[in-house]
Amino acid sequence: MKKLLSILLAGAMVLSLAACGGDTGTSTSEPASASTGTSEPASATGGIPKDEIKVGVIHLSDPAEGSGYTYTHDQGIIGMQQNLGLRDDQIVRKISVDDTDAAAVETAITECVEEGCNIIFATSWGYMDTCEALAEEFPEVIFSHGTGYKSNGTNFNNYFGRIYQARYLSGIIAGLKTESNKIGYVAAMGQENGEVTSGCNAFAMGVASVNPDAEVYVSVTNSWFDPEGEKQAAERLIAEGCDVIGQHCDTPNPQTAAEEHGVWGVGYNSDMTKDAPGATLTSVMWDWSVYYTKAVQNVIDGTWVAGEKVDNYFGDMADGLVTLGEFNSDLVTDEMIAKVEEVKAQIVSGEWDVFDGKTEIMDNEGNAHTLEGADYGSCNWYYENVNVL
Repeated sequence: MKKLLSILLAGAMVLSLAACGGDTGTSTSEPASASTGTSEPASATGGIPKDEIKVGVIHLSDPAEGSGYTYTHDQGIIGMQQNLGLRDDQIVRKISVDDTDAAAVETAITECVEEGCNIIFATSWGYMDTCEALAEEFPEVIFSHGTGYKSNGTNFNNYFGRIYQARYLSGIIAGLKTESNKIGYVAAMGQENGEVTSGCNAFAMGVASVNPDAEVYVSVTNSWFDPEGEKQAAERLIAEGCDVIGQHCDTPNPQTAAEEHGVWGVGYNSDMTKDAPGATLTSVMWDWSVYYTKAVQNVIDGTWVAGEKVDNYFGDMADGLVTLGEFNSDLVTDEMIAKVEEVKAQIVSGEWDVFDGKTEIMDNEGNAHTLEGADYGSCNWYYENVNVL
C-alpha cells in the first residue's frame, strides 16, 4: 500500500511541476545557514505554488501547554505561516506523538504524507530513524528532522543550532547570581547524549568564566518530556543546596519548583518568566520560525527538490535562531546584563565562540578535549566544574 501511495504521489508531483512550467531536472542551492539570509530565486524546476503547498509537523506533546519545547516549535510554525501567508488548512499537525513508540511515529508521519504534505517537520530526537526509513519509501516528500544527526542529502535533512551560545550566556547570569556557589541543571538525558551534554558544558563554562568557585550539579530525568520527573529533579538539586536551577528539558516545572522553594532559575525553549516570575532570571530560547520560513520558502521556490538536493541547517545567534530571553529586571542587575552583552557581541560578530574546535577544554576527570560546535553530538564528557547527582 505504501509503495503504491509513493508511486501515486510521485506522479502527482510531476504533474504539479509540469503545471508550473518546470521540469524535474537537477537543482542546486546554497546551504540554509547563518550566512544565507534569503532564499535563492525560483529554480527551473518551478517549485510548488504557495497556495498549494502543504506542511506537516510532528509534535512530541501538545502546544496548548503554553510553554516549553513543543510550544516553541509550534510558535515557529505559526511564525512561518504568517511570514509566508499560508492558510490554516495548509498546516497539518500531529500532536502528542510519543517518540519512543516507533509505530505511533510511523502512523503520524504516514498520515501527513497521505494528506498531501510536501515537507514534514519532525521535531523530536526519537523521530529520526523513522524519518530516515520513510524518506526512502516516499522520495517525493521532504523529511526535515529537528535535532539528531542523520540525513541522506536528498529528501531527508536535519536541523538544529548553536544553542550552546545562549546557554553560555545564561551561565554567566547564573554564576553571578548564585550565593551558595551550587548551581543545578535538570538534564533530559545523560552524559552519552551530546546534545544535552554539550549544552550543559556551555552553561557550566559560562558559570566558570565569572565565578570559578561555583559548581554545577546535574540531575538526569532520562526523558525528553516528563513533567513530574522534571520537578522532582529540580527539587533534588535544591535539596543539595543549589540556588539557581538551569534546565534542558521540556516543561517549566524546574522553574516553578525554584519559585516554590525561594531560589532562582534559567528557563529553556520559551520565555519562562511568565511561568515563574519570582524565580526565572532569563531563558535560553529558540526562534524556530527562522528555519521553518526558509525551509518552506525553498520548497515553494523549487530550490529544495526532493530527490535532488536537501541541505542540513545549523543556525546560531547571528541569524536569530538562537536567542536569550528578556532579563527579569526584578532579579538581574545592570552589571550582570552588561557582562552578558559584552560576550554576546563577540559571539554574534564571530570574534569568539564557545566551541571553536581549537581551544582545549578540561573535563571533570582531568582530560583535555576540543569541540567544534557543529560536532556537538560527539560530546560525551562533562566540563571540569560539573558533578552528577
